[in-house]
Amino acid sequence: MSTAIDSSTQEKIDRWLNGNYDADTKAAIQKLIDGNESTELIDSFYKDLEFGTGGLRGLIGIGSNRMNRYTVGAATQGLANYLNQAFTGEAIKVAIAHDSRRMSPEFARIAANIFSANGIEVYLFSELRPTPELSFAIRQLGCQSGIVVTASHNPPEYNGYKAYWNDGGQVVAPHDKNIITEVNKITSIDDVKFEGDPSKIHEILEEIDSVYVERIKSNAVNPDVIARQKDLNIVYTPIHGTGITLVPRVLKALGFEQVSIVEEQATPDGNFPTVVYPNPEERDAMRLALEKAEAINADLVMATDPDADRVGAGARNHHGNFELLNGNQMASLIIYYLLRAWKDAGKLTGKEFVAKTIVTTDLIDKMCETYGVTCYNTLTGFKYIAQVIRELEGQQQFIGGGEESYGYLIGDFVRDKDAIASCAMIAELTAYAKDKGLSLFDLLMEMYQEYGFYYEGLVSITKKGKSGAEEIQQMMADFRSNPPKEIAGSAVVRVDDYKALTRKNLQTGETTAIESGKLGIESSNVLQFFTADGSKISARPSGTEPKIKFYVGVSEPLSNKEDFDAVYTQLKEKVQKVAADLGL
Repeated sequence: MSTAIDSSTQEKIDRWLNGNYDADTKAAIQKLIDGNESTELIDSFYKDLEFGTGGLRGLIGIGSNRMNRYTVGAATQGLANYLNQAFTGEAIKVAIAHDSRRMSPEFARIAANIFSANGIEVYLFSELRPTPELSFAIRQLGCQSGIVVTASHNPPEYNGYKAYWNDGGQVVAPHDKNIITEVNKITSIDDVKFEGDPSKIHEILEEIDSVYVERIKSNAVNPDVIARQKDLNIVYTPIHGTGITLVPRVLKALGFEQVSIVEEQATPDGNFPTVVYPNPEERDAMRLALEKAEAINADLVMATDPDADRVGAGARNHHGNFELLNGNQMASLIIYYLLRAWKDAGKLTGKEFVAKTIVTTDLIDKMCETYGVTCYNTLTGFKYIAQVIRELEGQQQFIGGGEESYGYLIGDFVRDKDAIASCAMIAELTAYAKDKGLSLFDLLMEMYQEYGFYYEGLVSITKKGKSGAEEIQQMMADFRSNPPKEIAGSAVVRVDDYKALTRKNLQTGETTAIESGKLGIESSNVLQFFTADGSKISARPSGTEPKIKFYVGVSEPLSNKEDFDAVYTQLKEKVQKVAADLGL
């Protein structure tokens, strides 16, 4: 039974059938019509693929709600128009990179042609490269903007692209909204200049690779430890993505000599044939790497996502089994190591800082406090961490930062999460631990003994469709109007509302403002509850999926490593109690 196509959707279908679109596109549309595929037609045309604050993301296919040469073209033309307005009279340059996904090289070339047709100089990576290298290239080449064609760790049928500004960070206010306005002005495909100017397109590769690798090498804190532990047994998988181009090279440049690649996942392939999702947060995506690690008795396992901005890692725990460390644990370990190293080197002057997101573990705040280092908390999204770095440039020195979703940054020469540099630092961390006769997991337990055992759980609730979206909004409204008085047996003492940008102390009744407009904070639909025993619960509807997420952070002291399992069980039970008390 076919679904009726409304007049607005039909008008778009007719426009594509009769407009200046290529013959293959028109034939594909006609095939859907002839086959009475009304559901697919509606989904492909009922709206325009939205250019959001980060760029584009959607299914690959024909239609206004799909990733194709025309939607990529309209988005790029809008961005080009805004760049020509924002940098009037300047010689404008952009950098472009792409990942291993289907159509990524084609979309990158289409964007290059459009920018060049608009008088903009283009620096196009001639082969697939990681997202963080695109951020680096923008800064290295003095570009005003850049894009990377990727859909991160989405399933194979997706693609997208992210837009960057001249600091190498993803676009933030006011440029994000201004670009969206310009993109929305492109109402006809005839407005897009598809015919490129070859004289303005310059291919780049090794000249950026070599400088980027050297900068990552400069992050090394203890080169002597790496030299002593050069035989550290490492297993790495790029999960069919861009990481293969640079992670092995960087590890070799640092001096690590025993790096084994998961061959089944080494070749870039947008179909991601060995995994369901190419996401290092998922244990299944790391299954082959873990099997190889067991077979060769490895010290460390690492996996990067398709555009190599996020990394998952695992090491043997105190029971001798490989355990995958989550994003909060790894971000904490990196900061733990860097803070100690900066202090030992006499580099802490009181003007250093760390940055993380508000839903990332408070263990990092606690560690920074003991070292006299400021820890800035931003909204979710690495673009806000980049914004903090830009705001403080020349005033304070960025040490490192991260977010719970497996993204980390060391140093400020890249302005996005960087799995290439992170792999290098995680390998060094593991070498440092081994040099002391410890595993990476032992180092984690040492950190917990020193600062407390912090454990974070994520409760994600899916509510599909229009009614689901309304349910999520109602949940947030109910929490605002009637916040919980007690959670898991502990009184709620503070409520932070990032939508209203207010912070209410429930003990004194005092309400203060959360500062907006700088340092990674603006109005956002997020609520946080803080309890007397130090727990933190964050409620946040997803911006890209029909979900509401609850980030639960709890902690307890860890007196010795022998108590680890018991305290771990206690913390997991507490997270479950929090979820039950909130009705999740």
